[in-house]
Amino acid sequence: MRTYPVIIVGGGPAGSSCAWQLRRHGVECLVLDRQVFPRLKLCAGWITPEVVSDLELESAPYPRGFITFQQLHVHLWGLGFKLNTVQHSIRRYEFDDWLLQRCGAPVETHYVRQIRRDGPDYVIDDQYRCHYLVGAGGTKCPVYRTLFRDANPRAKELQAVTLEDEFPYDWRDPACHLWFFTKGLPGYSWYVPKQNGYINVGVGGMAQRLKIRNDDIKNHWSHFTRQLTRKKLIDARDYHPGGYSYYLRADVDVGQVDKAFVVGDSAGLATRDLCEGIGPAVKSGMRVADVIAGKASQYALAEVSKYSGVGLMGRFLERRFIPANSGAPRGQPNRLATAGDD
Repeated sequence: MRTYPVIIVGGGPAGSSCAWQLRRHGVECLVLDRQVFPRLKLCAGWITPEVVSDLELESAPYPRGFITFQQLHVHLWGLGFKLNTVQHSIRRYEFDDWLLQRCGAPVETHYVRQIRRDGPDYVIDDQYRCHYLVGAGGTKCPVYRTLFRDANPRAKELQAVTLEDEFPYDWRDPACHLWFFTKGLPGYSWYVPKQNGYINVGVGGMAQRLKIRNDDIKNHWSHFTRQLTRKKLIDARDYHPGGYSYYLRADVDVGQVDKAFVVGDSAGLATRDLCEGIGPAVKSGMRVADVIAGKASQYALAEVSKYSGVGLMGRFLERRFIPANSGAPRGQPNRLATAGDD
């Protein structure tokens, strides 16, 4: 059995950021992921200036390149306006792979099936042993499932579901477009140009609200793709969308049980306004690394922003996305919420 001080389950932005920070603190760790990188990861794929700062991408320039948007083109109930907020678009296929390589930690392809305690340690599939365990495996993370499901239950009313496609395309409009609540969608759709001739288009909404209305995200995908053609943003084409689900930030603040932690989508940290997860993933992964290395006293989910930093627009969106009876209080101030949080 192989032993490491820390094992991180999941090699996405949360896991790789945690590994990167641990190694900067001189702590050895191992990253396990069920997939081989680079791997397809559907995602609108925008990051904020705070993510760029947290990952120090200015001093270690990201070699794949990204597009910077100074504004988001927002379409709301037939009205259009430009929201001044800086965002950058990346391809997760490239971004995640680069972050994982940069972290410098050993990475192994392994599908985690069983986690058990053995004295002060955690044992994974009777093959790996560690003193600290970090769950960064997304919505279906085995660390969450085994150790956190009771302590940090997920609220069904905060589950978001998406359909999207990313493909090579000679896009003509370089702006990032967001359409909110079209055809009663409890969410929004997007058009996000990417560097080097790629584009991501998608639609996402709150799963329970769709179910109550006997609606289906596929209906909104069909309407949205027709809309893209009518607006001459995308030529008529055969799409091959993929789907996934994840959870917006609830009011539960349990991210640590003994010496195990959950970060990013494993903890359900997507923002409550624009439903974005990369920023909270990076922030939470680095914060856990600080705690394990003794550079911070505790890991609290309250220290990771619940909001995307778009001001009044964000509070308006939160009221639309978070049901009044969800048990997730709205609009509470957060001392880490800044204009760059995502």
